[in-house]
Amino acid sequence: MKALLTSLFIISLSTAFSQNMDFEAYDPPSTLVVKETRIAKARFPFIDIHNHQFNMPSQNLANLTAEMDKLNMAVMVNLSGRGRGSTEHLEGSLKNVKENFPKRFVVFTNMDFSAIDDAEWQSRMLKQLEEDVKKGAQGLKIYKNLGMTAKDSKGNRIRIDDPRIDPIWAKCGELGIPVLIHSADPKQFWQPMDANNERWLELKTHEGRQRGDNDPAPWETIINEQHNIFKKHKKTTFIAAHMAWFPNDLKKLGSLLDEMPNVVVEIGAVIAELGRQPRAAREFMVKYQDRVLFGKDSWVPAEYETYFRVLESADEYFPYHKRYHAFWRMYGLDLPDDVLKKIYYKNALRILPGIDKSMFPK
Repeated sequence: MKALLTSLFIISLSTAFSQNMDFEAYDPPSTLVVKETRIAKARFPFIDIHNHQFNMPSQNLANLTAEMDKLNMAVMVNLSGRGRGSTEHLEGSLKNVKENFPKRFVVFTNMDFSAIDDAEWQSRMLKQLEEDVKKGAQGLKIYKNLGMTAKDSKGNRIRIDDPRIDPIWAKCGELGIPVLIHSADPKQFWQPMDANNERWLELKTHEGRQRGDNDPAPWETIINEQHNIFKKHKKTTFIAAHMAWFPNDLKKLGSLLDEMPNVVVEIGAVIAELGRQPRAAREFMVKYQDRVLFGKDSWVPAEYETYFRVLESADEYFPYHKRYHAFWRMYGLDLPDDVLKKIYYKNALRILPGIDKSMFPK
């Protein structure tokens, strides 16, 4: 009798919880019985164009390359060459790579805009950029602080298309190095946090990501500033991070790529957008196969499987690895091998000619 009462009590508690469960807790496993393909290793060796290794000067690169080998990652691009801002950090990163695994890593440099009002800032940054490239940096990474939080001496937001930065963009073109630039964030961060915002769960669980209409400027303003420099500096190759924040509007993204032939995009942190529109995304990836690079944006080896599965498989209705990013299910694009090769490595080899091509199939 006691056991029966205990069982009834547990059932009662379970029923009460289920009837009062919050939305955040509701994530039932699918009962759909479909093919599941686990792809722990990419079909072809790939270049991750968007990664961050903040402790590279002292990092054990042997351990890192061992993990990369499991994924079939041939080359990792560390966008955080200057770490938190120092030349010593960049030199240490380049030294560690050169002495241990020179073929497996590419290092980008970074730029500090905080002293933009200084009369010597421009010449100082141009000199720094030239010296960093001579030391071995193969690109320039611009963080989203430009256009968002970077301010001049008067407290004004520094626009991405501030004319004082023009010589920097032009110099990258002269030096033959790409600029990988992250501007703004998903547009939904600027929209009301209500039932119509599909990023609601992310905004609730990650305090500080929600922004007001003009915080620090309208989303459209920041994005247009980015497009202005793309159009103005046609001889410079720009890599728009996160598919330029238009992975959910591929028609718009396609029109932008048509308008700006010096721009390519990478898929870091937006693979879930592609996976939920498999037919449209496949058509886009085939049409713009020369303009898309592989990137992920964070070094979590287990999460690469999701990328491989979306790009390579024909699987149906499978989850993303971070529910707050994507509560929906995804589908594989089943891309042709010739398209996969371009996304995985050929496009990056064209943009970063310093990478050893012998590591990749033709």
